[in-house]
Amino acid sequence: MSDWKNVDDMVACLIDEEEDDEEDDDGAHDDDVYHPHLYRKCDEDDACHSHQYHGAHVDVGARNDNACFPRLYHHYGAQVHAHNDDDDAHLDPKVAADVGVYNTFGAHVGVYDEDEHNSLEYAQVSEQDEEVGLFSNPTEMLFRSSPCGLVVTDALDPDQPIIYVNVVFEMVTGYKAEEVLGRNCRFLQYRGPFAKRRHPLVDTTVVRKMQKCLESGLEFRGELLNFRKDGTPLVNRLCLTPIHSDDGTVSHVIGIQVFMEANIDLGPVSCSLWKESLHTAEWYTEESLPHREKVAASDQPSRHHRCGLLDLSDEVLAQKILAQLSPRDVASIGSVCTRLFQLTKNEDLWKIVCQNAWGVETTSILEVVPGTKRLGWGRLARELTSLEGAAWRKIVVGGAVEPSRCNFSACAVGNRLVLFGGEGINMQPMNDTFVLDLGAPAPEWRHMHVSSPPPGRWGHTLSCLNGSWLVVFGGCGREGLLNDVFVLDLDAQQPVWREVAGGAPPLPRSWHSSCTLDGSKLLVSGGCADSGVLLSDTFLLDLTMDKPMWKEILVSWSPPSRLGHSLSVYEGRKILMFGGFAKSGSLKLRSSDVYTIDLGEDEPNWKHLSSNPGGSVPPPRLDHVAVSLPGGRVLIFGGSVAGLHSASQLYLLDATEEKPTWRRLDVPGQKPKFAWGHSTCVVGGTRAVVLGGETGEEWILNELHELSLATM
Repeated sequence: MSDWKNVDDMVACLIDEEEDDEEDDDGAHDDDVYHPHLYRKCDEDDACHSHQYHGAHVDVGARNDNACFPRLYHHYGAQVHAHNDDDDAHLDPKVAADVGVYNTFGAHVGVYDEDEHNSLEYAQVSEQDEEVGLFSNPTEMLFRSSPCGLVVTDALDPDQPIIYVNVVFEMVTGYKAEEVLGRNCRFLQYRGPFAKRRHPLVDTTVVRKMQKCLESGLEFRGELLNFRKDGTPLVNRLCLTPIHSDDGTVSHVIGIQVFMEANIDLGPVSCSLWKESLHTAEWYTEESLPHREKVAASDQPSRHHRCGLLDLSDEVLAQKILAQLSPRDVASIGSVCTRLFQLTKNEDLWKIVCQNAWGVETTSILEVVPGTKRLGWGRLARELTSLEGAAWRKIVVGGAVEPSRCNFSACAVGNRLVLFGGEGINMQPMNDTFVLDLGAPAPEWRHMHVSSPPPGRWGHTLSCLNGSWLVVFGGCGREGLLNDVFVLDLDAQQPVWREVAGGAPPLPRSWHSSCTLDGSKLLVSGGCADSGVLLSDTFLLDLTMDKPMWKEILVSWSPPSRLGHSLSVYEGRKILMFGGFAKSGSLKLRSSDVYTIDLGEDEPNWKHLSSNPGGSVPPPRLDHVAVSLPGGRVLIFGGSVAGLHSASQLYLLDATEEKPTWRRLDVPGQKPKFAWGHSTCVVGGTRAVVLGGETGEEWILNELHELSLATM
């Protein structure tokens, strides 16, 4: 762990070490040949004035005031060292990158000083020093290896925004300082400035390790695939060092980066992204307005015009504009200028953005999830959008579910998992209820004594309504298939199962699929009827009515009949159906088809959703897990899959895209070997808990696997 307390201490320490190595080099090496085109110096006055550097005012003394400030200037294949004959010279880190401009383009490196009669000093870097000692010391990494990028981030901000980059970073990556200040470094993992997601070739295991080191205040060293602004791949050999303030907290993180070409052929980035529009508006900051207004009449091309957005008040910007954007767009707007960056740090704004983008119901569920307040709405929106913090872990709990069973149904009520029914020994239908409180210090299964339990069953569905109601529908009982409905208020002082006699019920069935709408309506689709006949109908039951009535959703066309499929709700009243064991002509096969229906329309109809052929379509399956994510995305994994496909492999689909594309996600952690839809619970919209132990046997209920979608 570094003892540096701030950026000034770090640079001063590095310079002191470097001066010890340079005191014996008084001139150019005899074997080196000076070429006048290798060096280009700036005007003498550049080192004798005040600098405005990224918003910070830096005073630079005269060249003869016992301080010489040569600029550390790097280029591909070259290394620059600052040298000063004055023993007491010190280098301010903010001045080091802005004073005394020298360029080098050769294999050797030198510093030209006018006061020393144009003498030159050279330093060479051996391949052995570059390869063997690259990570042995960050100081050596900065001064003795190939050109290094230097990045400083604000560790006190949860998003770790960049507050400084050096010239090498700008030259190698192609990004200017004003384009990256205020942003998180993760944009280097995106291919090009218009990419919206991390490139799939980026090693997420390294990313996760880096995040853990940053969260723990530890130094990180490793290699990561990055991209230049033009989309060219680079290997970033990276060292992140935390800097501590006087009170011991990590105030900044300094990143030293050695960029190397990556031998990966990814093809060109679309040229249309790089064609500058002839009608592009120019952004203006408050500091630049006076100067730009002076030159507007004469020097500014007519295609440029002042953007009036920044003339609006903070209140109007936040409530009328930013609050209406998607979380991804708000994060992008924050990188435009300092003022917008400060506006997008407001937690109240982020909560409104999440409500507008995800809906009040989803936001209300997330608000009561433990950890939301600590993480913050801005960070939560980022993690649920990018899924960068997703990880698997194994949980061991106490208690027991006895007698043992399979084919039960489970769902989450807040932070509690509820299990009902199942198939016991000799196909015995069960009707007991068990609860596991994941919020308890030592979670354990406990039997819940409930009056008037429903008839025993398996192959049924168990859903949560109104925050604390449990609804059981259908399944296979002792006398055959069922189509009854039972409701239980889990928070009641004396919980009692209550049968709901809904009029005009659907056919009795098992292995159907169900979901809830508006927190009060139960939707049932498909399943298996008597004699193994597959169904394709859809029914809706409003449980808030005094006399609930089943309503069949009449459509002109329905997807093929099926069982074991999933239903996911997105954008309020839209339903997405995926997979299942479907009828295909005279055959019954596993399916990977996607269908959608909008129940908000006057005449809703099912539509087949054709995905982009270039995506990673999940293999056909049934009895899988479907997790609805904010923003209309659905996460699929597990189920009964033919072949050797992994049940823990995740697939993501955004149904709101014009041409939806399946994406495959690689999530680290201890993964389950099996995951079944009827025995997996989605907790708080941010976690999926898989019951069934390491090998998938459902009677081993003391071992759980949790997929966490955010670092809460």
